[in-house]
Amino acid sequence: MFLTRLFLLFLFALMACNPKSNQDRVSDTIKNTGTTTKPAYGNLPDGQEVFLYTLTNGHGLEMKVTNYGGLITSLKTPDRNSVLEDIVLGYDSLAGYLTQSPLFGAIVGRYANRIAKAKFKLDGKEYTLANNNGPNSIHGGRKGFDKVVWKAEQVLSPDGPSLKLTYLSKDMEEGFPGNLNVEVVYTLGNSNELKITYQATTDKTTVVNLTQHSYFNLTGNAKRDILDHILMIPADSIVAIDKMLIPTGQLKRVAGTPLDFTTPHRVGARIDDSDEQLELARGYDHCFVLRSSADSLWRAATLSEPVSGRTVDVFTTEPGVQIYSGNFLSGSIKGKGGVFYKKRFGICLETGHFPDSPNRPEFPSTALKPGEIYKTSTVFKFGVK
Repeated sequence: MFLTRLFLLFLFALMACNPKSNQDRVSDTIKNTGTTTKPAYGNLPDGQEVFLYTLTNGHGLEMKVTNYGGLITSLKTPDRNSVLEDIVLGYDSLAGYLTQSPLFGAIVGRYANRIAKAKFKLDGKEYTLANNNGPNSIHGGRKGFDKVVWKAEQVLSPDGPSLKLTYLSKDMEEGFPGNLNVEVVYTLGNSNELKITYQATTDKTTVVNLTQHSYFNLTGNAKRDILDHILMIPADSIVAIDKMLIPTGQLKRVAGTPLDFTTPHRVGARIDDSDEQLELARGYDHCFVLRSSADSLWRAATLSEPVSGRTVDVFTTEPGVQIYSGNFLSGSIKGKGGVFYKKRFGICLETGHFPDSPNRPEFPSTALKPGEIYKTSTVFKFGVK
């Protein structure tokens, strides 16, 4: 007892001689559990400089993010032999993203997914958007959130290194009403998970639907296509689409179809089956309807790769997850490490609201009014089998 008291007195004296603020203590925690670095990444055609942020958690997971488009340019996780490899598609330099990129690793907005005929009505007024997908609008228009420079701030967090990205989307940018203040926070947690929180406010009623558009390939460094990946989605229905990949309004049951992933299946096992929905999309490019809650994280999908053993579990507060199996990759893109990204070399797990919701009052609403806060969360938890 005497020795214990003596030790405590010594500890208190040491603390008194070397007091630390709460901020100092949090800084020490981050030094012990993760780091963030910020070198220059390149310049845009107008000369604006952008930066590349490297986040490393306490277990060595590494993610690189640029403030241009909030792009996740690299995400390294271990296989079952503890070998770290990159599990997302992208480019080795900024130049690739500026010339030809199908939204590799991007923050997508102001409205992720498609809006039919590039028009919608809100409070009785019709708004016209850029028709950058045939007659329709997709992923925020010609210059969506994936093509703007975000303000970046490294955030002190006991959970692991975080990067806060903010952007002001001005009234009528790409045709959307309202000055929209957007905040996206990436946290590479020390429980080996990437947590993404989205938040937005507006001064005029508008529509908002944000997502993250990484193409995953769990083989590591994109060794082959994703057809042998195993996918599970706890969804009984999809949002049925027409030949332009626009919702018909029907929520179609997946039971007995190649879109039933309520039990795990190989992505490639049924992808070319004779099924109207698959034929329309040339594979999987569908929004799966989740049993979700705006107040809680619910499982959206589980993806695994049998050779590497890598797994990704996706949890979200959103009502849907768009599964896109890289059907339009053609081998023309030379990605990281000189790898040509052929058809189905990546799979996207895009959490969000349903496509064309602004024109579908029967779908969960994407309207945001002044005084309200748009707030959603998605977590990608990485593991091995």
